[in-house]
Amino acid sequence: MNFPGVDNLIYFFSQLSAPSLRWTDFVEILIIAYLTYHILLWVKDTRAWQLIKGIAVILVIALMAAVFNMTTIQWIFRNFAGIAVTALVIILQPELRNAMEELGRKNFLSSILGWEPPKTEEGRFSDKTVNELVRACTEMGRARTGALIVIEQTTPLLEYARSGIDIDGVVSSQLLINIFEKNTPLHDGAVIIRGNRVISATCYLPLSSSRLDKNLGTRHRAGLGISEETDALTLIVSEETGNISYSYKGRLWSNVTPEQLRGALVRLQNKLSEEEARNNTSRRTLGEIRKNAFKKKKPGPSEKDDKEKDSKGKEGGAHG
Repeated sequence: MNFPGVDNLIYFFSQLSAPSLRWTDFVEILIIAYLTYHILLWVKDTRAWQLIKGIAVILVIALMAAVFNMTTIQWIFRNFAGIAVTALVIILQPELRNAMEELGRKNFLSSILGWEPPKTEEGRFSDKTVNELVRACTEMGRARTGALIVIEQTTPLLEYARSGIDIDGVVSSQLLINIFEKNTPLHDGAVIIRGNRVISATCYLPLSSSRLDKNLGTRHRAGLGISEETDALTLIVSEETGNISYSYKGRLWSNVTPEQLRGALVRLQNKLSEEEARNNTSRRTLGEIRKNAFKKKKPGPSEKDDKEKDSKGKEGGAHG
């Protein structure tokens, strides 16, 4: 008994055939997926999303003009399409530049496989620097002293450091509090920290064009702006409220506690924990023991002959 449509369904599936895939096809799929994913992330976090909505409206109008044969609108689209693409590139120039810089900072294989840079025993800065930064921000928050501290990571901040005054001092809470003390020559602008040293003060930073809370001022906009253009972590202390904030990779965390601030610094520090450092030291010591044991091998035949000759020579000299 034949059901209606079954023969057609069987014929349809019989015509299906799986395409032959090479290993290069899998690599191509990974590359396209990687680029598509990061383009979507870039669109979501920038003004491009609003522009895409506007472009979608224009495309709907163009489609309607083609369906209903609106010759004037079609002529406008044909003559201004090239100009529109150029204008779009100019409008999105800052976002495109940031996207290319972010793509250049990323490791392709690490991003796909989810690898993270290995931790080191020293870290980017010491635990003492973490404690001094937390203490300085906490004390300046209590005293309602405004502060803007930029911690360099992998992106060099030399162009911003050149806009300020060279300091080259070890990071300490006393130094930071004195720099940002009101009515002092160095209190205006940002401090840039590299490793365990303050390299520059009174630095000028780019302002973010993102929408912020009206209660947040120029200091927060500058801290967010440098985090949008680089991978630096920026610490911000509000002069009006005394609240502590930090920005990283274009995001702003407001009114954080000292513990939350310490957690952000420890994550940026990328340092092995005490237990991991002990295990690493134990593995290194065990490797050295094995290496030394491998070097201590038994003497060969030639070495034995030389030792016997030396001993006979000594005995002959003693008899003589």
